[in-house]
Amino acid sequence: MRYLDKTFSTPEENLASDEALLIVCEEGNADELLRFWEAQQYFVVLGSSKRVKEEVNVEACEADGIPILRRHSGGGTVLQGPGCLSYSLILKIDATGPTRNITETTHYVLQRHAEALTTLLGEKVEMRGSGDLTIAERKFSGNAQRRKLHALLFHGTFLLNFDLELIEKYLKIPPKQPEYRRRRSHLEFVRNIGLSSENIRERLRAEWLAKEELDVAPMKKIQELVQTKYSLRQWNEKL
Repeated sequence: MRYLDKTFSTPEENLASDEALLIVCEEGNADELLRFWEAQQYFVVLGSSKRVKEEVNVEACEADGIPILRRHSGGGTVLQGPGCLSYSLILKIDATGPTRNITETTHYVLQRHAEALTTLLGEKVEMRGSGDLTIAERKFSGNAQRRKLHALLFHGTFLLNFDLELIEKYLKIPPKQPEYRRRRSHLEFVRNIGLSSENIRERLRAEWLAKEELDVAPMKKIQELVQTKYSLRQWNEKL
């Protein structure tokens, strides 16, 4: 597996990059990949099927100039920004292996991450809900995936030293919640883990044997996706 440690200058480019990397792998032109990135500005990202008015405090975002964007994978709505490390795994689909379907892939990836982070933190990390990592039933990592015929994208976030009060400010309580949340507010439900991003980068590179750095990102495909999808209101406000 190769790795890419690359944060682009705009939120749209960072979202488009994940889809571009998946497309390149699907077409057979790239190896499996582990990518890391850290947003330097705050922005909201909806899952592909989420409704803006149900998930986002739109007036607060507009007042503060917080972009509201949409990714091409499923999962819930998140607030990105400083203190949050994002990762993306591009994996081949094995019809008889651990990536054969959505459920098996989620278990395969998150169990590995839970064990790796338990070692780093010295606290028990557990997988809860449909794709969360938690400590003592408080979430610090949300995850989602997008599948094609031959390859998949599994990506998520780690709350390290994030301003959690901003989640309360810009995001509504989601209408669909995992049972273990028990209707808790954002501040009662999520937590930071206080690790440095480099600690997690090193541990996950070792876990996935991602030893060779990717020299060049598929910039032509990324810019095409930004222009035809991620920068358009038709996509970001489609629901």
